Amino acid sequence: MTVTTTRPAPAASTPPASHARVTSRPPARWRLYRLSDTSRIRALAAAAIAIPLVLCVVLVALFGTISSGLGLIGNQAAPEVTASTGLYFHLNDMDAQVANVLLVGNATGLGLGRQQAQAIYASDRAQADQDLQQAAVVAGSSPSAQRAVQAVLNGLGQYEALAGEAMYLDSQANAPAGRPPAAALALYRQATDEMRTSILPAASSLTNSNADALSSAYQSTRGRALTGVLWTVLLGVLALAALIGLQVYLALGHRRLLNLPLAAASVIVVVLTIAAAVALLGQANHLKVAKVEAFDSILALSQARAVSYNANADESRFLVDPGRAAFYQQGFLTKSDEIVDLPGVGIFQYDAALARDVDAYKGNHANVEFGGYLGAEFRNITFTGEQAAAWKTLLAYQVYQRDDRRLRALNAEGNVRGAIAFDTSYAPGQSNWAFSQYDNALVSVININQRAFSQAIQAGQQGLSGWTGVIPIGAAVLILLLVLLGVRPRLAEYRP
Repeated sequence: MTVTTTRPAPAASTPPASHARVTSRPPARWRLYRLSDTSRIRALAAAAIAIPLVLCVVLVALFGTISSGLGLIGNQAAPEVTASTGLYFHLNDMDAQVANVLLVGNATGLGLGRQQAQAIYASDRAQADQDLQQAAVVAGSSPSAQRAVQAVLNGLGQYEALAGEAMYLDSQANAPAGRPPAAALALYRQATDEMRTSILPAASSLTNSNADALSSAYQSTRGRALTGVLWTVLLGVLALAALIGLQVYLALGHRRLLNLPLAAASVIVVVLTIAAAVALLGQANHLKVAKVEAFDSILALSQARAVSYNANADESRFLVDPGRAAFYQQGFLTKSDEIVDLPGVGIFQYDAALARDVDAYKGNHANVEFGGYLGAEFRNITFTGEQAAAWKTLLAYQVYQRDDRRLRALNAEGNVRGAIAFDTSYAPGQSNWAFSQYDNALVSVININQRAFSQAIQAGQQGLSGWTGVIPIGAAVLILLLVLLGVRPRLAEYRP
């Protein structure tokens, strides 16, 4: 039996590796590496876009908040405080003019006449009504302010009725100057007591409430500006790190030393971060100038002016109501201490103590030994011309204080008519003239600070231009486009 053996067919020859046909599909392991590489690029690109985007969103929110705060301080809070201090001032002067009406009576040739005093009273009354209306409008959100406005309204109606009747009874009598009829004087006592114990404390409470609201707005807004600097720098550093990290990865993995679009995006982040930080610091400075350096002085000086008019009225009250002369003399000293505080001195030692402190300041402007509203101003002198204006105010106040002692001396001598003429006359060398010189100087210092306040608010608002939208949004769009432009060629290399 013959066995037939079948030879296996020769295997097909395998071409050499060098002649192997190369296909466009890489091995599976190489494909996995390529997929991992594109994912890394996409992740780094996403971070390089997202972090600058967060930075830009934060900047829009920050500058928007600061813009609202500046508007609140400049257009609402400050005018509210000004209106309430104006209300306090005009209420004080109303009562001063009623005292003057009763003081001069129907007499002529004493300086201030009845008709002039009544005209000033009417003007103060109209202005006080306007201030009160403005205060009522803004008091809606504050229970304490509402109560203060209501207290002023209630008290003012009663005061005007009493004051009006007192002036009417005085006009019907033919009493000598400085000696109104008993009925008119009794009514005036009730009126001035209502002003002193009810109306003025309520008006002062309103001022304090508005001033506290302004301070709160300032602290909040400036705090956001300063905190915003830290957030801006932090996010800017993170954004720059993401962009640099992406660029380094591309450079190391793909042997490209510089990616121009990513480099441009990095420059934009650096410029944006620095510019935003500088702008935020500028806003913090504008807020400080407006509130601390300017408005704090405006408030102190405005309160000094209101209290000064009340003190000036105490001189008229002192002369018109001998039964309460000691009370009004003490009231004058108390108000004088509110304006320039000289602790531990009586009214007849006040001039010498004031002279010592004036001389001390003249020798060294850093040596402010007196307190009170003017002391607060002298410790906060900041602007060009403010020191000279404040010094002029202090010297004028010193003259007015010396004139007060002369007025009391004339009255003590029994020269009531001479004391009244000296008290009410605006002729140079007379008490009301000295008071008007002091008041004019005081107003000039207020105006210097008011201009500085307005300029700081305006500078702050101008410094916000573009930052609440155009600049951050534009930067975000540019960074987005540049990052996409920078990574697109690298991602295109891995397309099958």
